[in-house]
Amino acid sequence: METTPKYYIVEAAALPEIFRKVAEAKRMLETGETDKVNVATRAVGISRSAFYKYRDTIQPLQNMMAGRIITYQLMLKDKAGVLSAILSIFANSGANILTINQSIPAGGRAMVTISAETSNLSCPIEALTNHISAIKGVVKAELIAG
Repeated sequence: METTPKYYIVEAAALPEIFRKVAEAKRMLETGETDKVNVATRAVGISRSAFYKYRDTIQPLQNMMAGRIITYQLMLKDKAGVLSAILSIFANSGANILTINQSIPAGGRAMVTISAETSNLSCPIEALTNHISAIKGVVKAELIAG
């Protein structure tokens, strides 16, 4: 009897150290920092057997999101240029915007929902969220689906 795998999104700090080290070794191999498993595992301080045991079970969120649709819910101040700045971040990151829904501003703020396809995303989802959050006029930026 085959069971369907279950997936969870967990903050890295809550993971056992071995999972974080495997993820770092995988990053080193994927970015070309090294092309040898032995070098990557030695650099992060784990055995090759531990790497091979867990390598297929841990993926950074941005890798799992590749080619998927993400949805952000944003609370924005009602100021000219705020939404334009956010759209520029999406464009510069390679995300393909699919929908934009904006409520009528009330109390100087408006709720905006943006859905985008991520197959050409050039940065991690966390970095995209951080760039959006850093814009003056963004009250809240939250990834709600994807």
